[in-house]
Amino acid sequence: MKKSVILRRVVAVGLLLIFILYMLQRLLVPKYITGIVEGAFVAEYYREPDKNFDVIFVGDCEVYENFSPAELWKEYGIHSYIRGSAQQYIWQSYYLLEDTLRFHKPEVVVFNIQSLQYDESQSEAYNRMTLEGMQWSPAKVGSIRASMTEGEHFLDYVFPILRYHDRWKELTADDVKYMFKTEPVTYNGYYMRTDVLAAGDIPEGRPLENYDFGDKAWEYMDKIRALCEENDIQLVMVKAPSLYPYWYPEYEEQVEAYAAKYDLPYYNFLELQEETGVDYSTDTYDGGLHMNLSGAKKLSHYIGPILLENGAADRRDDAALSRIWDEKLVRYEEAASKKE
Repeated sequence: MKKSVILRRVVAVGLLLIFILYMLQRLLVPKYITGIVEGAFVAEYYREPDKNFDVIFVGDCEVYENFSPAELWKEYGIHSYIRGSAQQYIWQSYYLLEDTLRFHKPEVVVFNIQSLQYDESQSEAYNRMTLEGMQWSPAKVGSIRASMTEGEHFLDYVFPILRYHDRWKELTADDVKYMFKTEPVTYNGYYMRTDVLAAGDIPEGRPLENYDFGDKAWEYMDKIRALCEENDIQLVMVKAPSLYPYWYPEYEEQVEAYAAKYDLPYYNFLELQEETGVDYSTDTYDGGLHMNLSGAKKLSHYIGPILLENGAADRRDDAALSRIWDEKLVRYEEAASKKE
């Protein structure tokens, strides 16, 4: 048999094997359409038809459940997106911002400072809900390396089938239906909840041996600030009005000192309940941890003028962008009415 024929057959078999492994990987990776949907948030950003956002939010559930880009557009004409994910660590926020700059440069970045309390990743599951949705780029590589917990391996992120090879026992019809394309679960990164569970008595936090934020957390806080400065982006720091996890006064002192040192706007919404009108008996769906749609509307109403003062613009006179938002708002309003 000629060598050329053998070579063609080897190549054909190799390509077939790659195709089979690719199809198996698409089948086995989690789709995050039902149940734990937070793993779908990061990937949705890349589908946006107009990524020229004036405002980008980065952070954990304290941004993606507390601010609504749709409300910011309706009331102020602010074109914004939330690049949030469950328990997003500050180094992940940095690399998501770096990733964002591959596509556009926002005027304002809003960073939620809750993650400063973590100096190491706490969970592989949370890592994957942020990292797997990122497109491959130097930012994703850096984020994986900064995030991996003990026992995690870089190759498992390159080839997810190595991590999910035994997930076949958990497969559902959705895994087949959404092998190649999933339905959006957020609204420009906002995760909508309309149910209500009033806050009860929240105990004060237990005393800690050390209240100082760690070196790694501060390193990435400096990186976020420097990246914004290098790109002429206004950084705005916020603390969402979440009653739990407990936000210690010692934490607040460190953030206030940092904001003062670098002349950064900082808003602690725990201290702005009267100004925002947040009512913990009606505006939270889980006892005060996160806002429901009612609470998100109030926080969006309050932060809108702040964003305009810091560089965002009212872009409702942009006909093309308005058409995009008209379509977005149909889906948003339908979802809000169904969930009420």
